[in-house]
Amino acid sequence: MPKHLKDYMVIGLCGTVLLGFSLGSILLPDQETSLTERRRLAQAPECTLGTISDGSFMSKFEDYALDQFPLRDRFRSLKALVSLNVMQKKDNHDIYIADQFVSKLDYPLSDSSLLYAADVFSNIYDRYLADSGCTTYLSIIPDKNYFLAEKNGYPALDYEQLVQKLTSEMPYASYIDIFPCLDIDDYYRTDTHWKQEALGAVAIALTQQMQAPYSNNHSTVAIHTPFYGVYYGQSALSMQPDQICKIVKPCHDRCTITDLETNSQMEMYDMEKLNEADPYEMYLSGSKSLIHIENPSAQGEKQLILFRDSFGSSLAPYLTSSYQSIYLVDIRYIHPNLLGQLIDFSDSDVLFLYSSLILNNSTTLKK
Repeated sequence: MPKHLKDYMVIGLCGTVLLGFSLGSILLPDQETSLTERRRLAQAPECTLGTISDGSFMSKFEDYALDQFPLRDRFRSLKALVSLNVMQKKDNHDIYIADQFVSKLDYPLSDSSLLYAADVFSNIYDRYLADSGCTTYLSIIPDKNYFLAEKNGYPALDYEQLVQKLTSEMPYASYIDIFPCLDIDDYYRTDTHWKQEALGAVAIALTQQMQAPYSNNHSTVAIHTPFYGVYYGQSALSMQPDQICKIVKPCHDRCTITDLETNSQMEMYDMEKLNEADPYEMYLSGSKSLIHIENPSAQGEKQLILFRDSFGSSLAPYLTSSYQSIYLVDIRYIHPNLLGQLIDFSDSDVLFLYSSLILNNSTTLKK
């Protein structure tokens, strides 16, 4: 083949590829969200003399072009496969696979984040709990890295130091250690969260230390909708979905559950969430700032106030037989200053239950 013909073919092929992607970028409609990454995508920036002169147009356009690039997810998958399997990198943008589980590096331990979280909790204690007859507890949920990172050669938090630092800053709270109640198989392969059906031992440990009655009488119902967790999209790799389940206790039919954001009744399990971006939000409808569960037939007569993150949504159904009244408080979405108007804290058990992921990145907590 003549050299000039080969050059023309290469130029023609490159031109065709560039033209194809350029036309695709122009003709294809912009996407508002990425279902795989569970985030909003950048939209076309406004082009004005002001945005051009201050440089904001080009900065935002670069984000827009990256987010709206044709076949973006395919290229993300190709890049992840090449990084992990060809280049033999141990992680791809901090996402790694070990023992068939996907996780994301969370390192190093942030002393400032722990102090911020402790300060938030202490302010709540001083304002509402110190003189209310409450008994206060603290428990920490280890993330998947506790079981995977160090043994597979990845940097890992010093979890003993995390516990020691937080408990030393919260002398008013009795610490409940649930680390021995868990192992890696109690977590989803493709998601950050623990499996609800695996939390029986955790519920027993918590209620025993809080001296609340507990019945382990429940059934497990498997949900047949495939569950692709948050790490499935972030990893950009093709993996088998997880199995998601729900536990049902005899008392659940007698519970009244109120979403205090809207003052409306809700269900223990929102099955419609299974068809949305995050099926884990099936548990108590996901991100809710304040939920009240009442069970007049509970074995215990006391009230539990559970300060929690998303992990608490799947644990709370276990505790409904132990407390007549349970408040689930997520101070990522409600300011603590408002709680006195909504909750009577008198003579309650109060549990601060947070994952190490939140504690090490605690700026989402309102102060």
